[in-house]
Amino acid sequence: MIKERLHSLRELMKKNNVDAYLILTDDFHGSEYVGDYFKCREYISGFTGSAGTLVVLKNEAGLFTDGRYFLQAEEQLKDTTITLYKMGEEGVPTVSEFIEEKLNDGETLGFDGRTVGYEFAKSLEEKLAAKNVSIKYELDLVDEVWTDRPELSKEPVMFLGVEYAGKSREDKIADIRKAMEEKKADYFVLTTLDDIAWALNIRGNDVCCNPVLLSYAVFKQDEILLFAAEEDFTAEQVKELETDGIRIYPYNDVYEYIKKIPEEKSVLVNGKKTNYAIMMNIADGVEVINEENVTFLPKAIKNATEVENERIAHVKDGVAMVKFIHYLKTRVGKEKITELSAAEELEKFRGEQEHYMGPSFEPIIGFAEHGAIVHYSATEDSDVTLEPRSLVLCDTGGQYLEGTTDITRTVALGPVDDDMKRHFTAVLRGNLNLGACKFLYGCRGINFDYVARKPLWDMGLDYNHGTGHGVGYFLNVHEGPNGFRWRIVPERNDSAVFEEGMITSNEPGLYITNKYGIRCENLMVCVKDEKTDYGQFMRFDTLTMVPFDLDAIAPEYMNDYEKKLLNDYHKKVYETISPYLDDELKEWLKNATREI
Repeated sequence: MIKERLHSLRELMKKNNVDAYLILTDDFHGSEYVGDYFKCREYISGFTGSAGTLVVLKNEAGLFTDGRYFLQAEEQLKDTTITLYKMGEEGVPTVSEFIEEKLNDGETLGFDGRTVGYEFAKSLEEKLAAKNVSIKYELDLVDEVWTDRPELSKEPVMFLGVEYAGKSREDKIADIRKAMEEKKADYFVLTTLDDIAWALNIRGNDVCCNPVLLSYAVFKQDEILLFAAEEDFTAEQVKELETDGIRIYPYNDVYEYIKKIPEEKSVLVNGKKTNYAIMMNIADGVEVINEENVTFLPKAIKNATEVENERIAHVKDGVAMVKFIHYLKTRVGKEKITELSAAEELEKFRGEQEHYMGPSFEPIIGFAEHGAIVHYSATEDSDVTLEPRSLVLCDTGGQYLEGTTDITRTVALGPVDDDMKRHFTAVLRGNLNLGACKFLYGCRGINFDYVARKPLWDMGLDYNHGTGHGVGYFLNVHEGPNGFRWRIVPERNDSAVFEEGMITSNEPGLYITNKYGIRCENLMVCVKDEKTDYGQFMRFDTLTMVPFDLDAIAPEYMNDYEKKLLNDYHKKVYETISPYLDDELKEWLKNATREI
């Protein structure tokens, strides 16, 4: 079947004079998850992993993916004639290098420019210029092969009231227009779905785990054009939007509209977050102000209403997590619990909470050696039974009307050895010390990361991921520009000054290959502390209210200050969560939060 699809695609390539065809995993907005309509790479290659790029040539094809999917890709690409290229391995070319090497002078590269980011496509353009390779970016050839292609998602839209958003749509729009004036922009083209949802106080269900709707927005001083499926909105919602100067147009009409922007006008657009087709459809005479979206920073700085709602969301999530950890601790070894069934059980506990809207990302529950795979996600093939031994790493989160949660707890399911306890304690110490930071305003994530890593670095150990990321409000669980990491990674865009109201994850970890993984993650909100002659001091206030597993801790590796931090945190967890529990769970939580 895959060979037949490749053959059909190559016939269309020949018909369109295309020598190489590029298929990425993205939707039109660079979303973290993509709907079934956008799974073109999966359809043509048969590879179902969440990350990968396919390049189809006349006589060969290459699939590029990362280490998480090497084994899966090898299995799924058997007998397809597609070669697997293991990204990051020695001697393996990048996608760009592969295309540059394979295409000859004067040949043509084709792709659907709506699914390719502008910056990546521009870098390809520059690499291929020396070979005089031309680019055709208006070719959705997969659509012609995929005869039973699913429709675009068209889920009902909900409006988020001021009691949740904390600021009206009208006020947000006024702020955006003021920012446009300051930048002398006649148009503001917005394509990132979470920014649109935030700016207009609307939420959707078109992208898995991210409560957004497929849309584009164009802001002007006198009107706003929202390109989306009108059938997603009720008549009352359409009327309300029109009252606020927002008119709905068909989703894909944005490309023709962009072409018609008058040449003497100026357009504010973020090329780093916009697809190639949008950027290329802007007429040459139009002034392009290629800068960060003016919604980006305001979205990250949660207002007082959002912060207080997040506290409510984390109480609900804390109740669900306490029930879940109790379930694991008391049932493992007595009944069959697997990685997948454990995730389902946690989903039930969250589902009991009022205003629960669904998971904020695909759950990561890794037992023993699976926990050492940083972004492990259990499948039916990999799913294992949890046993009364070792550690299980549980990284999950929920979406509530009151906010977004993201928490990791590593749970001892039975006896743990000295190394596990020593490692767990080091990770926990990093989490506690980072959470206790007090600092002068102006600090960035790079100033803090060492605090979390020091207990591990002192032991000659480390973890290969950032220590934290920004989190949206009933929006995307990964959000910039705040974050913690020890070195600047420009493409991450998470090195901003910490502002009051920013919510960030605190998640140091340690991964011992083929043995176990450990991660301790809380969400924290940045708040103001005292102001002195030296300036405004800031600190973090932990939102997550769930105990750390005392069974995995070796107190002898903690100093008195760290023990006090843990004891104070556990006291607050008990006081906050116990009123919502029955007597049995209350007694269990009392023991789980006892002083050390």
